[in-house]
Amino acid sequence: MIRTMEIGDYENVYQLWMRIKGFGIRSVDDSREGVEMFLKRNPTTSVVAEEDGKIVGTILCGHDGRRGCFYHVCVDPGYRRRGIGKAMAVKAMQELQKEKINKVSLIAFTQNDIGNAFWNSIGWTKREDLNYYDFTLNEANITAFNE
Repeated sequence: MIRTMEIGDYENVYQLWMRIKGFGIRSVDDSREGVEMFLKRNPTTSVVAEEDGKIVGTILCGHDGRRGCFYHVCVDPGYRRRGIGKAMAVKAMQELQKEKINKVSLIAFTQNDIGNAFWNSIGWTKREDLNYYDFTLNEANITAFNE
């Protein structure tokens, strides 16, 4: 079952994130407070997948009024290749469309072979015509990668 993520899901979602090898967790943005703030700004677009009574997938999804963005897309390794990732992406994109958002993007680490293969297989286009830049405003917001 794919449904809208709620802050009450945080502990189970965080536990899922911690099980994903190579997953990057940010100290501030991915804290309970950070996710709660994100969900308040984007109350309908983030989703979780539930099977066997547990959360097995998640997408944090938000928009700025012009473009949507997917963050922290993952499916528990034991539940992959069942269409869960695609179903979550479709549900999140449908919610974006309801809010009149016409385009969605995501960032996948270059070393994330599984993720990159997934996005290519479901019709997403890898952009070769731009560079991605960011600037850190909060040095305390450190990313740690799961091993």
